[in-house]
Amino acid sequence: MDRRQLLSLVGAGASLPLLNALPARAQGAPEKPKLTLGVGGKALLYYLPLTIAERQGHFRDFGLDVEINDFAGGARSLQALVGGSVDLVTGAYEHTIRMQAKGQDIRATLELLRFPTIVIAVRKDLAGKVKSAADLKGLKIGVTAPGSSTHITAVHAMVKAGLKPTDASFIGVGAGASGVAAMKKGEIDAISHLEPVISKLESDGDIVVMIDTRTEAGTRALFGATNPAACLYLRQDFIEKNPNTTQAAVNALYKALRWVDKASPEQIADAVPEQFHLGDKALYIRAVKASKDAYSKTGIMQQDGMWAVANMLKSLDPELANLESGLVPKTFDSRFAAKAATSVS
Repeated sequence: MDRRQLLSLVGAGASLPLLNALPARAQGAPEKPKLTLGVGGKALLYYLPLTIAERQGHFRDFGLDVEINDFAGGARSLQALVGGSVDLVTGAYEHTIRMQAKGQDIRATLELLRFPTIVIAVRKDLAGKVKSAADLKGLKIGVTAPGSSTHITAVHAMVKAGLKPTDASFIGVGAGASGVAAMKKGEIDAISHLEPVISKLESDGDIVVMIDTRTEAGTRALFGATNPAACLYLRQDFIEKNPNTTQAAVNALYKALRWVDKASPEQIADAVPEQFHLGDKALYIRAVKASKDAYSKTGIMQQDGMWAVANMLKSLDPELANLESGLVPKTFDSRFAAKAATSVS
């Protein structure tokens, strides 16, 4: 990628002056080599680049010793960042907008997913009468955790269909096997969740899919644009004090993104822990195939996607209805992804 191509990519996600503002010492050793990273549901394909970076030693490649704390949902990993118990988070981009609106300067530094890959599905025995988001009224909907992206996406679909956020009950079912179990036990009527949970429930004949953001077409149908999803985000004060560390973390995850882009679904299945397969490796491969195109190709967010997320939040949350337009560009710092693109093979 030459500099002109790189500038065009950066220009789509952030102001160009940022590219030259990266501290000169960012090429040096990490200021804080030992880090704690928060994630909400590590086994989900939503966070595949994190698992690849960990399993293939990419954090070590860039001088980092990273301890990963896996929480029940993305909202809890955000709380851990705000509370100071983790240094950085792989989580939903929307959290950066919410925190900027609250006066907390938290910024994304690398896009991992350009589509949410969230699927909203209904229990099969209810599929005859629940055919769209408008029919979710009065149902119990399973999400990874209240306040997480799976929850927000379901609420957005309901509101777009003319319902109120309070027209359904939302139940945190966690990630992985616990989400599968909640549906199989009849504890929930519908589910807003991620891979490989969705492919497992589909394969077993437990659900019928209504809304699918694993693809660009499905994402645009729901949001009207691409929709930055999983990303790496940090507190701005940490970025300022630790630019080398931030760059190293971005480099490690960017290297994982490039590997995911080139790898086959079978290679990806071989690279993750066996327990991530939910007891069925062939099913996991199917889930990877369904989601593979969603992973970011450049690590740099597109402005229309950023605004699609912001507009969704403005429509759902009265506290964000008057979100200042100047806050949205602040939520993504493109410098580190741009540097990774020119220095990481």
